[in-house]
Amino acid sequence: MDKSTLGGYNSINAFVSAKLSRYDSSSRDFAALFELMFSERENILYERSSGYRIHTTTYGEAHGHILRRAEKLRMLLDGCGHDRAVGIYLDNSLDWIELFWAVLAAGFCPLLLNRRLDLNTLEDALSAVDACAVISDGREFSVRTLSPGEVCEAERGIESPSFGKELYVMSSGTTAHVKVCAYSAEEFYYQIHGSYSMISQCAQVKKHYEGRLKLLTFLPFYHIFGLVAVYIWFAFFSRTFVELRDMEPSTVTGTIRRHKVTHVFAVPLFWERVYEQAMRSVRERGPETAAKLEKGLKISRRIGDVPLLGRAFSRLAFRAVRDEMFGESIVFMITGGSYISPQVMEFFNAIGYRLADGYGMTEIGITSVELRSSKRLLNSCSVGLPMEGVEYKINDDGELLVRGRAMARCIIEDGIRHKNDGWFNTRDLASFDGKCYRILGRQDDLIIAPNGENLNPNLIEERLSVSGAKGVCLIGAGSAPKTAPVLLVSVSRAITGESLSALDRELKIRLNELMLGGQVTEIFYTTDSLLQGEEFKLNRRRLKADYENGSLTAAQPEKSDVQGELDDTARLIRAMFAHALSKSEEDIGYNSDFFLDEGGSSLDWFGVISQLEEYFGVPFPSDNSTLNTVKGLRDYLAEHGV
Repeated sequence: MDKSTLGGYNSINAFVSAKLSRYDSSSRDFAALFELMFSERENILYERSSGYRIHTTTYGEAHGHILRRAEKLRMLLDGCGHDRAVGIYLDNSLDWIELFWAVLAAGFCPLLLNRRLDLNTLEDALSAVDACAVISDGREFSVRTLSPGEVCEAERGIESPSFGKELYVMSSGTTAHVKVCAYSAEEFYYQIHGSYSMISQCAQVKKHYEGRLKLLTFLPFYHIFGLVAVYIWFAFFSRTFVELRDMEPSTVTGTIRRHKVTHVFAVPLFWERVYEQAMRSVRERGPETAAKLEKGLKISRRIGDVPLLGRAFSRLAFRAVRDEMFGESIVFMITGGSYISPQVMEFFNAIGYRLADGYGMTEIGITSVELRSSKRLLNSCSVGLPMEGVEYKINDDGELLVRGRAMARCIIEDGIRHKNDGWFNTRDLASFDGKCYRILGRQDDLIIAPNGENLNPNLIEERLSVSGAKGVCLIGAGSAPKTAPVLLVSVSRAITGESLSALDRELKIRLNELMLGGQVTEIFYTTDSLLQGEEFKLNRRRLKADYENGSLTAAQPEKSDVQGELDDTARLIRAMFAHALSKSEEDIGYNSDFFLDEGGSSLDWFGVISQLEEYFGVPFPSDNSTLNTVKGLRDYLAEHGV
């Protein structure tokens, strides 16, 4: 690695140990954390792409910006009083980092507003902590609202900054009551020491590529996983963050490749989509390529835990797969926040990457990550063992309890502050086999079947992933003890009657195999997405309410989409759609949107258009949204005499 980034030390271990030793002997408040975090002034803090250029900002440059912006904020909010809360309503950016520290340095306490939540919920959070202002990128709030541009740099940096004492993090909003959790610098001290236990136990997590360690800013900094596991852990050791402009798959892969990102931490939904895209790409290359991949995965299962042989095989056998995905710079990846399929874990760990599962909550911070190299453990969705200073235990109801010094100091709910000490009941169901912990689902999500059996939706949904279903969610309609298990299935808006019948048959076969044929009382097909807005995991509470109040849109199969009713041109277009999407022709609806309903990419669509232009000799516009369906393309060709 580049030793110039290690504060003059010859190894990452020596650098980390020395920096933690300085932290141990400091005041351990936010002022000490700030100065230590920005002590390697020449290291690159932030990278972003602009056209063909990569712009960088060093820790030293950001340090100066922060102190000048803190002085400006102090002047703008003069008279508000020390330790008042100031909300931050921004996406991940260099602005977010600088304003987060500027708020603290100006003597205020940052409230990290969750951009996935509605305005009323955000206003409740502002009221709960008595916020005096919000720094926002456009949305107006009931308290004084400042834009990032207004908190510009003063002529001089703030003199003798008196840092705020707390920061506030909001929960994700998938439970009944959104909580605000208060952390002091002391809890962050223990969170950082927890990261050191990772470095000491796992050589992979501290690996650099071409001398650098770079994290993709995928997880939002206002969420506990993004704040701690991405930003705080790695900024303390002065590593680099790479800006992600948007969440489009092509943007993610392009950013990783261009900036040579080494670490990616994301939610299961991201890994599952990348996996599906990779498998689709393999299938498009024909049965021989698909068979070779499956053979490689089988070999990896057998030799994966033979250290040198397993790693060598993965690096050589799956080089082409990695080249199409993220490239060779990635050294460590973490998933967390919700359940992930073992099949997805196995794929990434087999092809030469390392994907580990981690655990944490807004109330307790990040408490464990599977750090061992065993692919068997990684693929089993183990979240590892608790970090330094953290204890786990499982109660008689199978719920995970956590205790430690890194947990939030207090929890604010309905305007009341509760001390968060002792054992915290996560309400997550967990198992421990003597080697590792696994998260099995939420106690709140358990459904009581008609025979009195408890059904765990996470474990069931994994077995119900079938072609034609965009997503499945098992809910318990009604109230216990008379709960009716209902399976919600999201399908294409333009699904055909034939495809829906086939899907229904397949799901019922799967349910019978799981001995649930008589337990699930209804399969409800909807054309609505099960994930709304910026949700990254199933919000079962919302879906249950939507089902019970009738707001889910029931699927209505297309009646006109019968093979005999399509002319030869429409059949040809549908065949091209099916080939591009690796689907059967019967799965493609006449009015099915190539992107929204079928999940096609721009590259796939342009391939179809090119074929049609060549076949019919008719030019097609590249920006007409009405040409995303079989019907739209057929009508366009008819207008041009075909």
